[in-house]
Amino acid sequence: MNQSTARKATDASNDSQEQEQHLLTLPLEDQQADRAPHSYERWLIAKLLRMAGSPPVRFQLWNDELIEPEEGHARFTLRLTDPKALFTLVTNPNLAFGDLYAAGRLQVDGDLPELMEALYRAVHQARQQWPKWLEALWRNHNPRSTGVSEAKENIHHHYDLGNEFYRLWLDQAEMQYTCAYYETPDLTLEQAQLAKLEHVCRKLRLKPGMTVVEAGCGWGGLARYMARNYDVKVHSYNISKEQLAYAREEASRQQLDHLIDYVEDDYRNISGQYDAFVSIGMLEHVGKENYQALSELIRRSLKPGGMALLHSIGRNRPMLMNAWIEKRIFPGAYPPSISEFMGICEHGDFSVLDVENLRLHYAQTLSQWMERFQSSREKVTEMYDEHFARAWEMYLAGSTAAFRAGSLQLFQVVFTHGENNELPQNRRDLYASPAAPEAR
Repeated sequence: MNQSTARKATDASNDSQEQEQHLLTLPLEDQQADRAPHSYERWLIAKLLRMAGSPPVRFQLWNDELIEPEEGHARFTLRLTDPKALFTLVTNPNLAFGDLYAAGRLQVDGDLPELMEALYRAVHQARQQWPKWLEALWRNHNPRSTGVSEAKENIHHHYDLGNEFYRLWLDQAEMQYTCAYYETPDLTLEQAQLAKLEHVCRKLRLKPGMTVVEAGCGWGGLARYMARNYDVKVHSYNISKEQLAYAREEASRQQLDHLIDYVEDDYRNISGQYDAFVSIGMLEHVGKENYQALSELIRRSLKPGGMALLHSIGRNRPMLMNAWIEKRIFPGAYPPSISEFMGICEHGDFSVLDVENLRLHYAQTLSQWMERFQSSREKVTEMYDEHFARAWEMYLAGSTAAFRAGSLQLFQVVFTHGENNELPQNRRDLYASPAAPEAR
């Protein structure tokens, strides 16, 4: 084997190993299902349904026996393929539901996002009556660390799955993996994502010649939009190699690279002062133990008359991320409550100028992502495997349902230094003309 062939083989091996790191670890083992259910297993299902708030769900067991809900009419059927799946589900449904669905050991008859929304609403009401032992048994776990080295691993796990994967179902305008802005409900995904970028730029009151620093740039779409449409200079920080490769290639192709510096580095290493600080969809990965440091970073990075905008998934009250999402999809994730969000502003002595909740916009965004994902599902299965495709179905469906049910929020917060008096008198300029481009 010559050196070139050996090098190619080594590269292929490394690519294969990196790919394997992205595949999910799931309970896939075959289980015996050649016996009739025991009476205590039927009792467990009835108890599980009561503890979950009596959602409109029936269970179909491994022998096709149906267990109907004690109250109301069932709109959905959950099929368990083996007895052990039942015990896994009862032990901790927060983790097991997603794992069993991805493994194919729990199957759903009915619309998956609608099922998840019904479950979230029922559980939200029921958990207020849970005994302490059940709360402890079904608890979510603290997120993984978001220190500098751990943050790289967390981001690699989710965002470095491959640009080809995300191209299948994100918008084709700027590859935005964050909430779109449906100024009118009939917008296409591409129009709504560009409207989001315009909405953000207007809130920051950008003008030609300004400098902007962005913490966590994704595939670089906001930076390109700001440079192209507002003639500002942008420094964008990111630690995802896959995203940065795409961002730099696009900036070069669009001849914007003289205005944009995509920096492969942790946001904690931002230096210099800027007219605007912006972060879209990164705060969820920061970890609340780092909020004060982030506040101090923004304070020293923002010029006296500068504006800052943070856009993040959030909660109405402090709550840990769902155990399955944190373990399988978004390691280290923690969506802040609105009070925790405000704590960032309070620590830096910032004046909050605007708070907007785009919860229903995110539900619509996710619904459109789900449609595109499903239309490309065969390709996703070829790229990874069936279990990966089912896991991402569950992730997108569950996220859609969480925003519809109000379990998750989407906050956009604009703030500035407390002593800054160069402030707009009103918000009229934000809505003077449509933010969304006309359909092409």
